[in-house]
Amino acid sequence: MNKKTYFFQSEIKQLLNLMINSLYSNKEIFLRELISNSSDAINKLKFYYLSLKNKKDIILDTNYHIRIYTEKNSLIISDNGIGMTENEIIDNLGTIAKSGTKNFIKNLDSISNKNINSDIIGQFGVGFYSSFMVSDKVIVHSRSVKENNINNSVLWISDGHGKYTVYKKSKDSIGTDIILYIKESCKEFLNESKICDIIIKYSNHINIPIEYKLFNNKKKDFLWKKINVAEALWTKNKLEISKKEYKDFYYSLTNNLGNPIAWSHNKVEGKNEYISLLYIPDISPWNIWNRDEYKNGIKLYVCRVFVMEGIKKIIPFYLRFIQGIIDVNFLSLNISREILQDDIFINKLKISITNRILKILNNLSINKNKYNIFWKEFGNVLKEGLAEDELNRYKITLLLRFCSTYYDNEKKYVSLEEYINRMYHGQDKIYYIVSDNYISAINSPHLEIYKKKNIEVLLMFNRIDEWMMMYLLDFKGIKFFSINKNNEGINNIITLNNSKFLDINKNIFVNLVNSIKLTLGEFIKDVKLTDKLENFPVVLTTSSSEMSTQMSKLLSSVGKKVPNIKYIFEINIKHILIKYINNIKDKNLLKKWINYLYYQALLIETNSLDNPVEFINLSNKLISKLIIK
Repeated sequence: MNKKTYFFQSEIKQLLNLMINSLYSNKEIFLRELISNSSDAINKLKFYYLSLKNKKDIILDTNYHIRIYTEKNSLIISDNGIGMTENEIIDNLGTIAKSGTKNFIKNLDSISNKNINSDIIGQFGVGFYSSFMVSDKVIVHSRSVKENNINNSVLWISDGHGKYTVYKKSKDSIGTDIILYIKESCKEFLNESKICDIIIKYSNHINIPIEYKLFNNKKKDFLWKKINVAEALWTKNKLEISKKEYKDFYYSLTNNLGNPIAWSHNKVEGKNEYISLLYIPDISPWNIWNRDEYKNGIKLYVCRVFVMEGIKKIIPFYLRFIQGIIDVNFLSLNISREILQDDIFINKLKISITNRILKILNNLSINKNKYNIFWKEFGNVLKEGLAEDELNRYKITLLLRFCSTYYDNEKKYVSLEEYINRMYHGQDKIYYIVSDNYISAINSPHLEIYKKKNIEVLLMFNRIDEWMMMYLLDFKGIKFFSINKNNEGINNIITLNNSKFLDINKNIFVNLVNSIKLTLGEFIKDVKLTDKLENFPVVLTTSSSEMSTQMSKLLSSVGKKVPNIKYIFEINIKHILIKYINNIKDKNLLKKWINYLYYQALLIETNSLDNPVEFINLSNKLISKLIIK
């Protein structure tokens, strides 16, 4: 039998300790690693056979497979791949001189370090050691394709505590069997459904059949059942994939998260080759606004082996609604394959994938009905990109949609391109209003002059909109202007064209203006006459330097302390109420009417009052006096 006992290199001891105690956050990945090694071994055998000049010297079982089964307390993973000689098994499983791991271990600050870059992932001998997380003992039985004598096959045994034993033992077939004696605390990994679930989760698209040994009750015998699909849809030619296949894959990928509105299947060739299959869903996940917990729907594969999902380093957060897969032929991972390393390829991949997604959305926007579905679900998420992605800000701006006074309908949207194509000759601004909801926006007194002049105004009423406008300053050189702001100094289309009328009546209302300033005092910044209103007696505006109402609300909602806004109080001198109170001589009564008008304007502007009961009581008293009179 000629048994030989060897001691692991000191670096391997550290690595084992790291593997078993701290490296992997999820123990089930040991099976992913071993299946990946088996798949590599089979692919190496295929290449080796192709390189032979005289192929008659070797008789191969070309029915390539990875087989998994259980016996008592052990789990066996078997492949008919290239196998290992005695020297190879010692080199691969006992030393690390060739694997690149030595430098990794050398640079470890401590055995708990999880973030050191390494090139060792995917090489047999490192992912292999994850098997000791769940095993008391591991046996490797292998026969190399280079070994014709079945008796020269080799057996490797270790409990992971510093040494291993190697000796010759006959093996009929070429390939490698790995026998794991599962720990008492890890018996779940002997469960049939658990094993099959792990295979489907991580290795479903490996191009080698993965078979599991099942008992057939009818035949009263054990049969091999293929668990994985053994073909990745995304690796097929696009012309050979039907719409139904694309949709079926989406449903399996997302667990039936609605339906895909659009998708893009793309292959990038070259040194860092990758394939992407990206979907736009028609429904938003319930937790998409949970910035701390929500992850995007992208699954990352390396050579068809699932590695991780929800990768923020590849997909910008404002595109987190995307579902799909990205399969790369190389990726810098940390030793546990659980953390992406920062490198040039990752940055290039992020730029490329981002451009691809924005292109999908741009193509989708041609179909208004479909794009409206997308915008309703994800428009507010996309708006975040204006702040997060300065490089693509213009592309994102082209994708924005808004409600507008052009349509009397909350469900119809306009693009900025459409808006500027309808602008009046001489108009040099894009007008918008920000309010709490559509009803408040469309009925705002600020809109009266714009409706009268048939000038289109964009209606914004989502919580994110005021914040968004901090980054959306212009479109194609045309600046945005909030009509909530005081309109002095803007272009002639809106400038109060009845200035003569105001000048003539200025003296008539001078006492009222002074009374308003005296009554409201520090609550307002100024009082001005206006003729831009029709049906409303007063309106509140802010100066260009003042914080807007909606921004104040936004900051307050996240716990920020904000100063009280001092509004400009504009009075409509054509309105019957203003004319009426201008003639009131009773100072106490005049004060009540001024407060009434201020509360009214404040309620319209902010949609709330600190003391609504006071406003109601004041309104009732004033109305009662008018009735009695």
